[in-house]
Amino acid sequence: MSVADTVSRLSTLRISHSAPVKHGAATSPATWKDALANSDSVPQSYQLIKTLVFKPKTAKNATPIPVIVIASEDTETSSATLSKKLNLKDLRLAPEDLLTSFFGIDKDALSPLSLTQELFPKVLTVLDASLASSTVIFAVHPSVSDSTIFLQGKDIAAYLRSLETPDVKIHEIDFIALKAESSVAPAAPIKKPEPKAEKVDARIEGAKQIAIGIKKEVDFAGWYTNVLIKADMIDYYSVSGCYILKPWSFTIWEAIQEWFNARIKEMDVENAYFPMFVSQKVLEREKDHIAGFAPEVAWVTRAGSSELEEPVAIRPTSETVMYPYYAKWIQSYRDLPLKLNQWNSVVRWEFKNPQPFLRTREFLWQEGHTAHARKEEADVEVRQILDLYRRVYEELLAVPVIPGDSILTTVEGFIPTSGRGIQGATSHCLGQNFSKMFNIVVEDPEKPGGSEDSKLFVWQNSWGLSTRTIGVMVMVHGDNQGLVLPPRVASIQVVIIPCGLTVKLAQDERKAVLDACQDAATVLKGIGVRAKADLRDVYTPGWKFADWEQKGVPLRLEIGPADLKRKQTVSVRRDNGVKANIALSDLTVAIPSLLQTIQSDMYIRANDVFQSRLKTVTEWDDLVPTLDAKCVAVIPWCEVESCEDDIKERSGRSPSAGAKSLAIPFDQERWGPLKEGTRCPACQRPSKRWTMFGRSY
Repeated sequence: MSVADTVSRLSTLRISHSAPVKHGAATSPATWKDALANSDSVPQSYQLIKTLVFKPKTAKNATPIPVIVIASEDTETSSATLSKKLNLKDLRLAPEDLLTSFFGIDKDALSPLSLTQELFPKVLTVLDASLASSTVIFAVHPSVSDSTIFLQGKDIAAYLRSLETPDVKIHEIDFIALKAESSVAPAAPIKKPEPKAEKVDARIEGAKQIAIGIKKEVDFAGWYTNVLIKADMIDYYSVSGCYILKPWSFTIWEAIQEWFNARIKEMDVENAYFPMFVSQKVLEREKDHIAGFAPEVAWVTRAGSSELEEPVAIRPTSETVMYPYYAKWIQSYRDLPLKLNQWNSVVRWEFKNPQPFLRTREFLWQEGHTAHARKEEADVEVRQILDLYRRVYEELLAVPVIPGDSILTTVEGFIPTSGRGIQGATSHCLGQNFSKMFNIVVEDPEKPGGSEDSKLFVWQNSWGLSTRTIGVMVMVHGDNQGLVLPPRVASIQVVIIPCGLTVKLAQDERKAVLDACQDAATVLKGIGVRAKADLRDVYTPGWKFADWEQKGVPLRLEIGPADLKRKQTVSVRRDNGVKANIALSDLTVAIPSLLQTIQSDMYIRANDVFQSRLKTVTEWDDLVPTLDAKCVAVIPWCEVESCEDDIKERSGRSPSAGAKSLAIPFDQERWGPLKEGTRCPACQRPSKRWTMFGRSY
C-alpha cells in the first residue's frame, strides 16, 4: 500500500492516527530516531515499533509460512523461546529477498501496516500482548522508510484485528512472561498451582488493571492519556482527533463556566449564540486573520447526495460569524458598548498528533467579543478579563500562571514534568481592523457632525478560555496514582468508604457502619459539600481506595466498627496522603476547613515549583542548559521579531524543540529594573523588558 492508501485505510477503520511525517530514509532504529528528531511534527514522547519476520524450518520443498512479530523496540523477542511457544522448528530471521518477494517492499519499510487483507492469511502474526491495550504512542512506517505515522499501541492492535478472519487470528504473546518462563530450569516436575494461588494471581492482575501503570516522570505522554482514561474523564470517539467528555471531566468545565459566567455578567456581558456555519465569501473577508489556521478549516461541501453551490465552513473562531451583525446592530454611539459572549465549540482540523484537552479537532470554549467607543475603555476590559482568567487557574484549578504580553495578552502556565510552557487563555484588543473591515462605524459624539473625522470606527476586544484548562490541571497536579482534583472543581469532594465489614461481623454492626457512612454523606451534602458514600458491596475497601484515588477525589473518609465506637472517622487527603481522625460530631466544621486547606496547599506546592523553574539568564551560553533542565529562561530581550526566530532556531539544535517567547510578564519588578546598557543575550541589541523564553505546547 502507498502512504495515501495506508492513511485512507486507517481513516476508514476510524483508527486514530497522526498525519504522515516525511523525513530522510531510516535504515536503522538510530537513523530513524535521528530523522524524527529533525522534524517539528513528532509527539513529545513516543517509542519505535519493530516488525521482525522469522522463517521456520520446514520439510524439503515445502513453502515456509513467515512469522511476523510486532513489538516495541525494547522488547526482547528471542527466536528460541518463540519457537517453543509456537511449536515451530528453528525460527530464524528471514533473508531480505524473502521480504522483498513476499511484501514487495524493502526491509527498512516493513511495519504492521504492511499487512493487508490479502497477506494476513498467508502469515502467522504475533503481537506483543503489552501493546494490545497500550496508550503509549509508537512510531510506525507506513510501508515506506522515509515516512512515519504515530499510533497508540491499542490502535496498532485494532488495525491488525481488522484483518482477522474466522480461521486466522493474531497470536498475542506476553514476551516478558515468556522470558521469565524460559529462564527457569526445573529440576523436578512442577505441580500445578493450587486454586488458592490462582485466586491470588487474579487479584494481582486486577490491581494492575486498575493502576495507572505508567510513571509520570518516565513516559509523560503515556501517563497523561492513561490518567484521563482510568479516571473516566474521556472516551475515544469514532472521528479521529475528537473525544467524548464524560461527566467526570465535564463537571469541571461546568464549574469553570458557572464561576466565569457570574463575573462577566457583573461586567454587563451578555451571553448569546451564533450559528457554527460560515459562508466562504464571508470567511474570505477575514483571510488575514485566519491565515494561521486556514489549513485547519473544515468545510461542508455536500448535503445528502447534492453538492453545495458554495462550500460552507465550520467556525474555527467567530469574528466573521458575529461582526457583520455588529455592523447591523451598532447604529449609534448610544449602542456602545456591545458586550457579547458565547459558550460553544469550534473545529480546527489539526493534523498534528491529537492530545485530549490540549490539541483536538473540536473543543469547547467561551469567546467574548465586545465593541467600545474608546481604546482606553477596551484596554481596561482586556486586563479585567485577563485577571478573571488568572483567577480561574489559581483560585479554581490551583494552577499558577503569569499574566503578560505575547502576540496576544495571555496568562502563561507551566508543566514541570515536561519543562514546557503552555498558553492558558488570551484577552486581546483587536483595535479597529475589524470595524473597518465590516464597517462597524458610528458618529463620534465628541466631534461636530459632518466633519471629515466625525466617523468613529469602534474598538473591539476578543477573549477566550477553553477546555485546555482541564488538561493543564491534570498535568500539573496528577501523580503516579492518577488524577488529583482541587476541591473547588471536583464533582465529588468527599467519598466515604465503609471498612472492616468482615464475615464475622454481626449483621446489626454491619448495618450500623453502612448507615453511619450514608448519614455522614447526608450531613455533608446539607452544608454544600459534594459527598458520596460508596456502599458497593462487590468491591473491597482497598479496591475502592484505588478507584477513588485514580479519580482524584480530594478527601476520603473511612468508617469501620472501631471508628463507630470512638465516634470518629479517619480522613485521608488525596493530595499528600496525610491521615487524621475527625470526630463525627465535628464534620460540618472540620471538612469544609480541610477542603479549603487542600485547595490552598495544592496551589502553594504548584506555585513553589513554578517559581523555582523561572531562571534569570543574561548570557547566551546559559540559555539551552536552562531549557534542558526543564526550566523557563527569563531574559532581558530586545523584542525584535527576527531575534526570536533566531533564538528558536539556535536553541532547537538541542534534543527538543527550540524556545520561543512565552510572555512578557506584567510584573517586571520581580526581576528588577533593567540596568542602562543591558543587552539581549541572543543578538546584543539593547534590551527592553524581561521576557520568558521556553519550550512550549
